[in-house]
Amino acid sequence: MADKNIKSANEAAEKIVEWSVSHNLETCFDRAEKLKPCPIGETGACCRVCHMGPCRLVGSNAEEEARGVCGAHLPTVAARNLVRMIAAGTAAHSDHARGMVQTLLAVANGEAEDFKITDVKKLYRVAGYLDIEFEGRDIKDVARDVATTFLNDFGRQEKGFINYLSRAPKKTQERWEKWGIKPRSIDREVVEAMHRTAVGVDHEADHLLTHGLRTALADGWGGCMISTDITDILFGTPKPIKAEASFGIFKEDEVNLIVHGHEPLLAEMLVAVVNDDDIVEYAKSKGAKGVNIGGMCCTANETLMRHGIPTAGGFTNQELGIMTGLVDAISVDVQCIMPAITELSTKFHTQVITTSEKAKIPGAVHVEFDEHKAKEIAKKIIKMAIDNFPNRKAEGSHVTDKYPLIGGFSHEYIEYMQGGSWRGSFRPLNDAIMAGRVRGVVGLAGCDNPRVPSTGIHKFLATELIKNDVLIVSTGCGSAACGTAGYLTPEMALENAGPGLREVCEAIGIPPILHLGACVDNSRILTIASAMAAEGGLSDEIGGMPAVGIAPEWMSEKAIAIGCYFAASGVPVIFGGESPVGSSKEVTRIMTEVWMERFMGALHFEPDPEKILEMALKYIDDARDGLKLKKYEPGKFGAERVLMSMADRRQLDKHAAKPHTGVGG
Repeated sequence: MADKNIKSANEAAEKIVEWSVSHNLETCFDRAEKLKPCPIGETGACCRVCHMGPCRLVGSNAEEEARGVCGAHLPTVAARNLVRMIAAGTAAHSDHARGMVQTLLAVANGEAEDFKITDVKKLYRVAGYLDIEFEGRDIKDVARDVATTFLNDFGRQEKGFINYLSRAPKKTQERWEKWGIKPRSIDREVVEAMHRTAVGVDHEADHLLTHGLRTALADGWGGCMISTDITDILFGTPKPIKAEASFGIFKEDEVNLIVHGHEPLLAEMLVAVVNDDDIVEYAKSKGAKGVNIGGMCCTANETLMRHGIPTAGGFTNQELGIMTGLVDAISVDVQCIMPAITELSTKFHTQVITTSEKAKIPGAVHVEFDEHKAKEIAKKIIKMAIDNFPNRKAEGSHVTDKYPLIGGFSHEYIEYMQGGSWRGSFRPLNDAIMAGRVRGVVGLAGCDNPRVPSTGIHKFLATELIKNDVLIVSTGCGSAACGTAGYLTPEMALENAGPGLREVCEAIGIPPILHLGACVDNSRILTIASAMAAEGGLSDEIGGMPAVGIAPEWMSEKAIAIGCYFAASGVPVIFGGESPVGSSKEVTRIMTEVWMERFMGALHFEPDPEKILEMALKYIDDARDGLKLKKYEPGKFGAERVLMSMADRRQLDKHAAKPHTGVGG
């Protein structure tokens, strides 16, 4: 992280970057170096919502004196810019969620026969959250009611609020009610955000930002949570699974097909059919032993969590993957896909295939996905990759580095691993925090960014936090950064974690960094925090817990939406890099001081990784003091319940599963 001369802190990625320089191939790292951020737009001081501008609100006393042509002052402009980012991020996550809801409805109506309801238990659990009767009913009828109820969360016009707000602790809900930020429906809040930020509408910074939080909550407790749950219903709720990460996942003697993007529907179908006899025989007819599917970005996380499909990494690795020379095709859908990959692919043999009706890229072949013909389209894409295998060139940076990892830690599995099928709870984790074995919890998430040594800040924070007995839950490219560094194994705890966290990890049999899934699966952190509050012993709301969210290398508007829904839910959040609203002291004050007072959450921006670490630990320790917990001292623990090993829990499950033969009970 300290070496500013490197482009990526991932050793394998850096090897490919060096190879690209020697071969005069441009990557996002080169473009980031050549194209510096606009210093006015970077800090939120540029307004371009009408054609009287763009207006640049600059000067030594810009906060008080600068005005746009319409008279808008700097706090208004900075607040509008942030709210528009929240709206865009919410739209991205929630449009993904809408597609999942529509697919569940199609399955329930018998219109998408290639998909099925895989996790009936999760379907019933979700139905329970929504007050939908499921006992004795046909599974498809229950699924239809769940899907139609969720669809109403997108476009509700009558009175009411998003259904999943009820999953939050009561005190958290009361804060939302008091400050008027309970989202009514997803689309409505996004539309209103765009309306309020149009020229001549809402001009008070606090008022604008308050609606920004309402929109963000529609993302976290709406779009993200809905998508996570429906993906579990259709494809299975994740549980720990082995996989591999980095560029060594590509195989010389097999067709390499990469799935990249965020929507799991096509990726799941590719995995389902890739080993069919006709596919294997077709691959052999072209000189390959078979077809190897790997992932990139969040689609990688979706398939990894459920099937152990290996990942080549996060956002900044997509060009580098092509430069290995081993990728025969890369299938992309939406979000975080660099258009540069099509131009780069012409230097090699890789075929870029766009699949979403929402997204095309010049130079790519378009094969539009339709859930009603899922298997047919999946096989077509696989055969396109196979057909391209004979065109593979010898040239490329054939990096072989790869690391084992354990992923698949859903809310349900974390609950199970602390007590088994019959005694699952969050009590052991709460007890470990109260006793000081676990100092606190950090959600380490967000993108990786070519404007810093990519993945380096993730790696630095991951190692330093677990040394300080902080349990990490990770998602998205944050998980990819940890996975491609070899950090997602139980052995990592033995080698690097503090004594208390190490004992907890050894007892339960987990890594010190729990891979929870894709970007949308940040919602799992919300439900875990809510379950910890309900368990008791800590805070009775999400706010006040010894927990912090960190997005150290963020770049996407989705990250801003996520950060804001965590802040509104009661979690202090720290983003790496310069603040996109840093030009306004008033907006900064609202996001840090006012939000903390109202919601017990805040949004900070800090470019120095060591200061991020210091801030996170201070927030955790201050929360421990506020809860009157034992002062954290490394290696000194208070009394707590005994943590049982996995073998002990299996034995308890075995006895609990025996039929009860006594009277009563």
